Amino acid sequence: MGVEVETITPGDGRTYPKKGQTCVVHYVGSLTNGHTFDSSRDRGKPFKFKIGKQEVIRGWDEGVAQMSVGQRAKLTCTPDFAYGSKGHPGIIPPNATLVFPYSYFQGQPFLGNMASCT
Repeated sequence: MGVEVETITPGDGRTYPKKGQTCVVHYVGSLTNGHTFDSSRDRGKPFKFKIGKQEVIRGWDEGVAQMSVGQRAKLTCTPDFAYGSKGHPGIIPPNATLVFPYSYFQGQPFLGNMASCT
């Protein structure tokens, strides 16, 4: 149980976000059945959060922290690292596993799914 980081493209393996850094993330969030429940790309506005400050689900905090600059990855968050037994009424059912394709590129322009941390 937790968060699984599935590497699509390896990063530099040296530069990781640090606790307290602001990360800017473009993402698509979906359930395991493929239903998309949220997308910053559809809104045309990236999402910002501070890593390790509990501003987002635990799966994001711990998953993005494991990604190095240039890495493209898919994060899969079990319910205990997402919205748990309560879910998010009307959007995410109770005990749902969530899937997020990400990439982490510090200082790069936003293209597709990506994140940068400063």
